[in-house]
Amino acid sequence: MTDAGARLQKLFEGHRLTPTQRRIAHCMVRRASDAPFLSSVELAELAGVSQPSVTRFAVALGFDGYPALRRHLRETVPGESPAAAAASGLNEYQQAIEAEIDNLRRLSASLTDATAVRRAGRLLGESRPLPVLGLRAAAAQARGFAYFAAKVHPDVRLLDEGGSMLTDRIETAARAGASALLCFSLPRHPREVVPALECARGAGLTVVGVADSTFAPVAAHCDVLLPAAVGTGLAFDTACAPMLLGRVLLEALCDALPDAQARLEAFDTGAAARGLFLD
Repeated sequence: MTDAGARLQKLFEGHRLTPTQRRIAHCMVRRASDAPFLSSVELAELAGVSQPSVTRFAVALGFDGYPALRRHLRETVPGESPAAAAASGLNEYQQAIEAEIDNLRRLSASLTDATAVRRAGRLLGESRPLPVLGLRAAAAQARGFAYFAAKVHPDVRLLDEGGSMLTDRIETAARAGASALLCFSLPRHPREVVPALECARGAGLTVVGVADSTFAPVAAHCDVLLPAAVGTGLAFDTACAPMLLGRVLLEALCDALPDAQARLEAFDTGAAARGLFLD
Protein backbone atom coordinates (compact mmCIF):
# COMPACT_ATOMS: atom_id res chain seq x y z
CA MET A 1 0.00 0.00 0.00
CA THR A 2 1.30 3.48 -0.89
CA ASP A 3 1.61 6.42 1.53
CA ALA A 4 -1.54 7.79 -0.07
CA GLY A 5 -3.35 4.49 0.47
CA ALA A 6 -2.25 4.31 4.09
CA ARG A 7 -3.51 7.84 4.78
CA LEU A 8 -6.80 7.09 3.09
CA GLN A 9 -7.22 3.96 5.18
CA LYS A 10 -6.63 5.96 8.37
CA LEU A 11 -9.26 8.45 7.22
CA PHE A 12 -11.82 5.65 6.87
CA GLU A 13 -10.97 3.79 10.08
CA GLY A 14 -13.31 4.34 13.00
CA HIS A 15 -16.35 5.02 10.83
CA ARG A 16 -19.28 2.61 10.67
CA LEU A 17 -19.61 2.08 6.93
CA THR A 18 -22.23 0.09 5.06
CA PRO A 19 -21.10 -2.68 2.69
CA THR A 20 -21.57 -0.30 -0.25
CA GLN A 21 -19.53 2.38 1.51
CA ARG A 22 -16.79 -0.13 2.32
CA ARG A 23 -16.72 -0.96 -1.38
CA ILE A 24 -16.13 2.71 -2.19
CA ALA A 25 -13.44 2.98 0.51
CA HIS A 26 -11.73 -0.13 -0.80
CA CYS A 27 -11.77 1.24 -4.34
CA MET A 28 -10.27 4.53 -3.19
CA VAL A 29 -7.48 2.80 -1.29
CA ARG A 30 -6.65 0.71 -4.34
CA ARG A 31 -6.65 3.83 -6.56
CA ALA A 32 -5.13 6.11 -3.93
CA SER A 33 -2.98 8.16 -6.29
CA ASP A 34 -6.00 8.92 -8.49
CA ALA A 35 -8.61 9.39 -5.73
CA PRO A 36 -8.12 13.16 -5.18
CA PHE A 37 -8.72 13.77 -8.91
CA LEU A 38 -11.79 11.58 -9.49
CA SER A 39 -15.26 13.02 -9.93
CA SER A 40 -18.11 11.42 -8.01
CA VAL A 41 -19.36 9.87 -11.26
CA GLU A 42 -15.92 8.41 -12.05
CA LEU A 43 -15.54 7.01 -8.54
CA ALA A 44 -19.02 5.49 -8.69
CA GLU A 45 -18.17 3.76 -11.96
CA LEU A 46 -14.88 2.42 -10.63
CA ALA A 47 -16.51 1.11 -7.43
CA GLY A 48 -19.58 -0.24 -9.22
CA VAL A 49 -22.02 1.80 -7.14
CA SER A 50 -24.42 4.68 -7.79
CA GLN A 51 -23.37 8.32 -7.72
CA PRO A 52 -25.69 9.10 -4.77
CA SER A 53 -23.90 6.32 -2.85
CA VAL A 54 -20.65 8.24 -3.26
CA THR A 55 -22.30 11.36 -1.86
CA ARG A 56 -23.70 9.44 1.13
CA PHE A 57 -20.24 7.94 1.67
CA ALA A 58 -18.68 11.40 1.92
CA VAL A 59 -21.37 12.50 4.39
CA ALA A 60 -20.78 9.35 6.47
CA LEU A 61 -17.15 10.46 6.81
CA GLY A 62 -18.28 13.84 8.17
CA PHE A 63 -18.04 15.98 5.02
CA ASP A 64 -20.76 18.19 3.53
CA GLY A 65 -20.56 16.22 0.30
CA TYR A 66 -18.16 14.63 -2.14
CA PRO A 67 -16.58 17.93 -3.32
CA ALA A 68 -15.57 18.65 0.28
CA LEU A 69 -14.07 15.17 0.62
CA ARG A 70 -12.12 15.60 -2.61
CA ARG A 71 -10.77 18.98 -1.50
CA HIS A 72 -9.65 17.36 1.76
CA LEU A 73 -7.88 14.58 -0.14
CA ARG A 74 -6.07 17.03 -2.40
CA GLU A 75 -4.82 18.91 0.67
CA THR A 76 -3.85 15.94 2.85
CA VAL A 77 -3.27 12.83 0.74
CA PRO A 78 -0.04 12.78 -1.29
CA GLY A 79 -0.66 11.76 -4.86
CA GLU A 80 -0.11 12.78 -8.42
CA SER A 81 -2.46 13.29 -11.29
CA PRO A 82 -2.43 10.88 -14.24
CA ALA A 83 -0.67 13.58 -16.28
CA ALA A 84 2.09 13.88 -13.68
CA ALA A 85 2.55 10.12 -13.62
CA ALA A 86 2.92 10.05 -17.38
CA ALA A 87 5.47 12.84 -17.16
CA SER A 88 7.65 10.80 -14.82
CA GLY A 89 9.22 9.06 -17.80
CA LEU A 90 8.01 5.58 -16.89
CA ASN A 91 5.74 3.68 -19.24
CA GLU A 92 2.60 1.97 -17.98
CA TYR A 93 4.38 -1.35 -17.45
CA GLN A 94 7.15 0.22 -15.41
CA GLN A 95 4.62 2.19 -13.37
CA ALA A 96 2.79 -1.06 -12.53
CA ILE A 97 6.05 -2.68 -11.41
CA GLU A 98 7.05 0.34 -9.31
CA ALA A 99 3.63 0.28 -7.64
CA GLU A 100 4.08 -3.41 -6.83
CA ILE A 101 7.53 -2.75 -5.37
CA ASP A 102 5.90 -0.11 -3.18
CA ASN A 103 3.30 -2.68 -2.05
CA LEU A 104 6.16 -4.93 -0.93
CA ARG A 105 7.77 -2.07 0.99
CA ARG A 106 4.46 -1.40 2.77
CA LEU A 107 4.14 -5.08 3.58
CA SER A 108 7.62 -5.03 5.09
CA ALA A 109 6.72 -1.99 7.20
CA SER A 110 3.52 -3.67 8.41
CA LEU A 111 5.56 -6.60 9.71
CA THR A 112 7.67 -4.45 12.05
CA ASP A 113 5.40 -5.87 14.72
CA ALA A 114 5.26 -9.57 13.81
CA THR A 115 2.89 -10.53 16.63
CA ALA A 116 -0.07 -11.26 14.34
CA VAL A 117 1.99 -13.35 11.92
CA ARG A 118 3.53 -15.38 14.72
CA ARG A 119 0.10 -15.93 16.28
CA ALA A 120 -1.21 -17.05 12.89
CA GLY A 121 1.70 -19.48 12.51
CA ARG A 122 0.92 -21.04 15.89
CA LEU A 123 -2.80 -21.34 15.11
CA LEU A 124 -2.11 -23.02 11.78
CA GLY A 125 0.54 -25.31 13.24
CA GLU A 126 -1.81 -26.53 15.97
CA SER A 127 -4.63 -27.38 13.55
CA ARG A 128 -4.91 -31.06 12.58
CA PRO A 129 -5.97 -31.12 9.78
CA LEU A 130 -5.23 -27.68 8.33
CA PRO A 131 -7.74 -26.52 5.68
CA VAL A 132 -6.44 -23.87 3.27
CA LEU A 133 -9.10 -21.97 1.31
CA GLY A 134 -8.65 -19.90 -1.83
CA LEU A 135 -11.13 -19.47 -4.69
CA ARG A 136 -10.73 -17.98 -8.16
CA ALA A 137 -7.99 -15.30 -8.13
CA ALA A 138 -6.79 -16.50 -4.72
CA ALA A 139 -6.61 -20.16 -5.71
CA ALA A 140 -2.98 -19.86 -6.80
CA GLN A 141 -2.00 -18.37 -3.44
CA ALA A 142 -3.79 -21.14 -1.53
CA ARG A 143 -2.35 -23.86 -3.74
CA GLY A 144 1.21 -22.57 -3.35
CA PHE A 145 0.87 -22.33 0.42
CA ALA A 146 -0.66 -25.81 0.68
CA TYR A 147 2.06 -27.34 -1.50
CA PHE A 148 4.88 -26.15 0.74
CA ALA A 149 2.99 -26.48 4.03
CA ALA A 150 2.43 -30.18 3.30
CA LYS A 151 6.20 -30.71 3.56
CA VAL A 152 6.16 -29.77 7.25
CA HIS A 153 2.52 -30.20 8.37
CA PRO A 154 1.08 -33.74 8.62
CA ASP A 155 -2.37 -32.99 7.16
CA VAL A 156 -3.01 -30.02 4.85
CA ARG A 157 -6.32 -29.91 2.97
CA LEU A 158 -6.55 -27.57 -0.02
CA LEU A 159 -9.99 -26.04 -0.67
CA ASP A 160 -9.71 -24.32 -4.06
CA GLU A 161 -13.08 -25.14 -5.58
CA GLY A 162 -16.45 -23.66 -4.66
CA GLY A 163 -19.85 -25.20 -4.96
CA SER A 164 -22.08 -27.11 -2.58
CA MET A 165 -19.24 -29.43 -1.55
CA LEU A 166 -17.20 -26.61 -0.05
CA THR A 167 -19.09 -26.39 3.24
CA ASP A 168 -19.12 -30.20 3.42
CA ARG A 169 -15.32 -30.25 3.23
CA ILE A 170 -14.99 -27.53 5.88
CA GLU A 171 -17.33 -29.37 8.24
CA THR A 172 -15.48 -32.65 7.56
CA ALA A 173 -12.18 -30.98 8.47
CA ALA A 174 -13.71 -29.64 11.69
CA ARG A 175 -15.02 -33.08 12.64
CA ALA A 176 -11.57 -34.53 11.94
CA GLY A 177 -10.08 -32.18 14.55
CA ALA A 178 -9.23 -28.97 12.68
CA SER A 179 -9.01 -25.92 14.92
CA ALA A 180 -8.10 -23.25 12.34
CA LEU A 181 -8.61 -22.42 8.67
CA LEU A 182 -6.40 -20.27 6.46
CA CYS A 183 -8.20 -18.22 3.81
CA PHE A 184 -6.68 -16.30 0.92
CA SER A 185 -9.17 -13.84 -0.59
CA LEU A 186 -8.31 -11.40 -3.37
CA PRO A 187 -10.30 -9.15 -5.72
CA ARG A 188 -12.74 -9.77 -7.09
CA HIS A 189 -13.82 -11.56 -3.94
CA PRO A 190 -16.06 -14.55 -4.77
CA ARG A 191 -19.47 -14.45 -3.14
CA GLU A 192 -18.97 -18.02 -1.87
CA VAL A 193 -16.10 -17.09 0.42
CA VAL A 194 -18.18 -15.30 3.07
CA PRO A 195 -20.64 -18.18 3.74
CA ALA A 196 -17.67 -20.57 3.73
CA LEU A 197 -16.00 -18.54 6.48
CA GLU A 198 -19.27 -18.29 8.39
CA CYS A 199 -19.50 -22.08 8.19
CA ALA A 200 -15.92 -22.42 9.45
CA ARG A 201 -16.46 -20.15 12.43
CA GLY A 202 -19.77 -21.81 13.16
CA ALA A 203 -17.91 -25.12 13.31
CA GLY A 204 -15.52 -23.66 15.87
CA LEU A 205 -12.57 -22.93 13.58
CA THR A 206 -10.37 -19.87 14.05
CA VAL A 207 -10.06 -18.10 10.68
CA VAL A 208 -6.74 -16.64 9.58
CA GLY A 209 -7.22 -14.44 6.53
CA VAL A 210 -4.86 -13.01 3.94
CA ALA A 211 -6.69 -10.29 1.98
CA ASP A 212 -5.87 -7.22 -0.03
CA SER A 213 -6.98 -4.73 2.64
CA THR A 214 -8.75 -4.32 5.95
CA PHE A 215 -11.80 -3.23 3.93
CA ALA A 216 -12.03 -6.55 2.09
CA PRO A 217 -15.46 -8.25 2.33
CA VAL A 218 -13.92 -11.12 4.30
CA ALA A 219 -12.38 -8.88 6.97
CA ALA A 220 -15.31 -9.11 9.37
CA HIS A 221 -15.22 -12.91 9.15
CA CYS A 222 -11.54 -13.36 10.07
CA ASP A 223 -10.20 -13.75 13.61
CA VAL A 224 -6.70 -12.82 12.44
CA LEU A 225 -6.52 -10.63 9.30
CA LEU A 226 -3.22 -10.08 7.52
CA PRO A 227 -3.54 -7.48 4.73
CA ALA A 228 -1.31 -7.32 1.67
CA ALA A 229 -2.20 -4.96 -1.17
CA VAL A 230 -2.57 -6.06 -4.78
CA GLY A 231 -1.36 -4.06 -7.76
CA THR A 232 -4.02 -2.58 -10.02
CA GLY A 233 -1.94 -0.99 -12.76
CA LEU A 234 -2.42 -3.76 -15.31
CA ALA A 235 -5.50 -5.36 -16.87
CA PHE A 236 -5.33 -8.11 -14.22
CA ASP A 237 -4.37 -7.48 -10.60
CA THR A 238 -0.87 -8.44 -9.49
CA ALA A 239 -0.48 -10.26 -6.18
CA CYS A 240 3.23 -10.22 -5.31
CA ALA A 241 2.61 -8.93 -1.78
CA PRO A 242 -0.06 -11.55 -0.90
CA MET A 243 2.20 -14.28 -2.31
CA LEU A 244 5.17 -13.10 -0.24
CA LEU A 245 2.97 -12.80 2.85
CA GLY A 246 1.98 -16.43 2.27
CA ARG A 247 5.67 -17.39 2.33
CA VAL A 248 6.15 -15.39 5.53
CA LEU A 249 3.26 -17.35 7.03
CA LEU A 250 4.96 -20.58 5.97
CA GLU A 251 8.06 -19.48 7.87
CA ALA A 252 5.93 -18.74 10.95
CA LEU A 253 4.30 -22.14 10.54
CA CYS A 254 7.71 -23.84 10.44
CA ASP A 255 8.75 -21.92 13.55
CA ALA A 256 5.64 -23.22 15.32
CA LEU A 257 6.21 -26.87 14.40
CA PRO A 258 9.00 -28.49 16.45
CA ASP A 259 9.52 -31.27 13.90
CA ALA A 260 9.45 -29.05 10.79
CA GLN A 261 13.20 -29.36 10.10
CA ALA A 262 13.14 -33.13 10.52
CA ARG A 263 10.23 -33.39 8.09
CA LEU A 264 12.05 -31.23 5.54
CA GLU A 265 15.18 -33.36 5.82
CA ALA A 266 13.13 -36.54 5.44
CA PHE A 267 11.51 -35.14 2.30
CA ASP A 268 14.90 -34.18 0.83
CA THR A 269 16.24 -37.66 1.52
CA GLY A 270 13.25 -39.27 -0.16
CA ALA A 271 13.38 -36.88 -3.10
CA ALA A 272 17.06 -37.66 -3.66
CA ALA A 273 16.43 -41.41 -3.52
CA ARG A 274 13.69 -41.09 -6.15
CA GLY A 275 15.57 -38.64 -8.33
CA LEU A 276 12.70 -36.15 -8.26
CA PHE A 277 14.68 -33.05 -9.16
CA LEU A 278 17.37 -32.13 -11.66
CA ASP A 279 19.35 -30.08 -9.16
